This record gives sequence, structure tokens and C-alpha cells, in this order.
Amino acid sequence: MSFDKVLIANRGEIALRVIRACRELGIQTVLVYSEADAHSLPVHSADEAICIGPPSARESYLNIPAIISAALISGAQAVHPGYGFLSENADFSEVCREHGLVFIGPPPEVLARFHDKAATRTWMKRFGLPVVPGSDGPVKTLSEALRVAEAIGYPVMLKARSGGGGRGMRKAESAKDLQRLWEQARSEAKAAFGDEGVYLERNLEGVRHIEAQILADEHGAAICLGERECSIQRRNQKMIEEAPSTSIGIELQHKIARMAVDAALRSGYRNVGTFEFLVDRDDEPYFIEVNARIQVEHTVTEMVTGVDLVKEQIALAAGEPLSYSEEQIWVRGHAIECRINAEDPDRGFAPSTGTLTTYLPPSGPGIRLDSHCFQGYEVPPYYDSLLAKVIAWGRDRPEAVARMQRALDEFTIVGVTTNISAHKKILASELFREGKVTTHLIDTVGVESLT
Repeated sequence: MSFDKVLIANRGEIALRVIRACRELGIQTVLVYSEADAHSLPVHSADEAICIGPPSARESYLNIPAIISAALISGAQAVHPGYGFLSENADFSEVCREHGLVFIGPPPEVLARFHDKAATRTWMKRFGLPVVPGSDGPVKTLSEALRVAEAIGYPVMLKARSGGGGRGMRKAESAKDLQRLWEQARSEAKAAFGDEGVYLERNLEGVRHIEAQILADEHGAAICLGERECSIQRRNQKMIEEAPSTSIGIELQHKIARMAVDAALRSGYRNVGTFEFLVDRDDEPYFIEVNARIQVEHTVTEMVTGVDLVKEQIALAAGEPLSYSEEQIWVRGHAIECRINAEDPDRGFAPSTGTLTTYLPPSGPGIRLDSHCFQGYEVPPYYDSLLAKVIAWGRDRPEAVARMQRALDEFTIVGVTTNISAHKKILASELFREGKVTTHLIDTVGVESLT
């Protein structure tokens, strides 16, 4: 099977990323967009563009009937969901199948299997993967949550069972905290994923966040393209990612890769995805979740392996076997990604909106920029604040860091406030240079204290 036309059910930089992959493959693209994105770069770049609703995501990018109608009217054969929105929605994948459309991602039965992240933890535990102590499934009432938290010990994390991207996550230090945060976590989960279900995990301190990039075909083969270090986070949202990880040794890198591939094969995983782990102070890994989609940070893996993960997604969805074996995958050099968001570090990273009166992106040796922005672009207030992803590659980590610092110095954005200054401070800190970072570092000491 091959595709002639693909519909892209997303926006921003990932929509443009998929358009570019399709163009290289000779595939026509159809983009659905909201009224707020009518003048966006992806709309102008796609071969066709169809408006499916007003700015609200619920009425546009989460509007399944409108997306399916656009796909059928345009003659698309497949749908790429990007990340976020409907990318891990089993019902959407099933509706695509019912209408003769290929969902570019895991099939509905696989998405349904991993949709409930609490159930996934239980399942992976049966496969022998170590998991963070927590509830056996979603916690339905506050009183039940309080009982579970008391049993596993504070602090605890409230996590959306259908979640991702740090949304629907809250840290409770005490029973009083849990009572205060209970409805907040459920409401945010409902707003972001249409599912208010949450589960509890013990909050491990001083851990690193390591994720393994998996590719699996429908013929029973799976490989790992190495791991990524994602420990630089603010309020559970990733800021900086690297490949390979410098905070764990080669032996642990290989162990995590083996666990991820084994779990993918035993669970029948298909397409591209990541198996995510926390690693404690004793270098013990704990499985936390599967992200059954392309990740924002897929770029750093592409830079060190040379594998185009979006093209692989499309090929795997078309039923093709893996085009690489483990022996053909070589990690070369080091890559770092900084997420450039429209937010003000001096005001608690509050969102910033406006028109980009100046937009001068970085370039030069070893620099890649994934962005949907341009001079004159109006940053809408309705969606994620991501403006661009700056990726730096170097022969080793010091060179990658130096190139990233140079790129951030070059990057000029006027019209909205960005977090570029925060990235500069993190990269200049001794803790970052030595790889001594944890998932709670930024929230605990603040960016200013790192310098």
C-alpha cells in the first residue's frame, strides 16, 4: 500500500513537519485548520486546506466529524494526527478505519490498550518492567485518592490517565494539598483530553526522565533508536531534550532499550512511539508510560541517527516492514533541542501573545529549526505556546552546547516575550554542563539560581 494524499489533523510546527515529509515522499497534503490559523504557514504550505471550525480546539482540531468529512471530501487515503489533540485517541483511529482511512499511528486496538496509562502500568508490571508505586487504576473519588496516597506515601503525583505533555499532572505534598488539587487535575485532564480520569503515583525525588524511541511494524519486528534525556522540565513540561543521555551509562542505556523493545513486542505495539522511564539516584529505572505518537522531541533522535521518523510513521502505517535493523542504527554525535515558547520567564512563564514584528531565526553549521512562525505572524491565545524548536548537533556534547548557545544568541523575536533567556541561563549553568539535572531541578531552585 502507498498513499497519494494524506490529511493532516493538526497545526503549528508539527503540521509543517508532516507536510515536508509528505512532499519529499511525493504525497499530496490536505490540512484542516481553525479560523484562528487561517493565515498560518502550514495553511499556505499544504496542497489543500480546509477550515473545519472556530478557534476553540474542541470545535476544530478535536472535532472528529468535521475532520473525517474533510478527509472524505478531499479524497485523502490517510490521516496524520501529529502530536496532542487526537493523536492518541482510539475512537478517532477507529472512526478513520470505519471510513476507509488509514490512521498514521498505532491502530485503534493498540491505542485503546495504552490509552489508560494507569492500566498500562499494571500491564507492564506483568511483563516484568519495574514501575513507580501507585494506584492500580484510575482513582474515582477524593476519599479513595486520600486512602491510596496514604498507603504509597507522600508526596504523590496526580496524573491524567489519558494524558501527555505534562497536562493534568499535579504534585501533592500532603493530604491538604491533595484535597486542593484533586478537582484541578481532573478539570485539566477533561479539558485537554476529554477524560477526567486520574491515577496516583509516588513522586520520586532526584530522578531523571529517560525515554526510548521505538519503531514497530505489523510483521512482528521492533527496534529502539536509542534514548533521549528529558529531565529539564518546568511544571512537568519538557524544556530541553538531548540524545544520547549523558546522565546514564552505556549499560543502562542498553538495558532500557532492551526493556522497551521487549515490552513493545509483547504488547503488540505498532508504528512509532516512546516508552518512558524515570531513573533514580541508584540508577534504577522505573517504567512510567507509553506515548503512542510522534514526540515533540523526535528531532534529536533524527539528528543523531539520520532516520526520518515521520517518514517511518507513514511507511509503517502503509504496512511496510521496518526499513532498518538494529545493526544499521548508529548514534553519531550529540543533539540538543530547546523549545522556544511564547511565555515570560520573569512573570512565572505566563503566556504571551501578539504579532511577531521581527522574526530572525538562527542558522549555520549544525543548526536545525522547526517552526511555523514568520515575521508578521499573529500568535493566537487558544493553543500551546510553542513557537519553534531549535536543534543543535555537534560531534560531541560540548560542541552541541556551544552551537545551541550561538543559535540562541542569534534568535531574534520581537512582538511577544519568549523563554530564550531562560534557556541561555540553563545552558550556561554548571549543573547542566556536568549533566547533573533532575526533573524537579527547575521547579525547586528556579532558573535564576542555576547561574
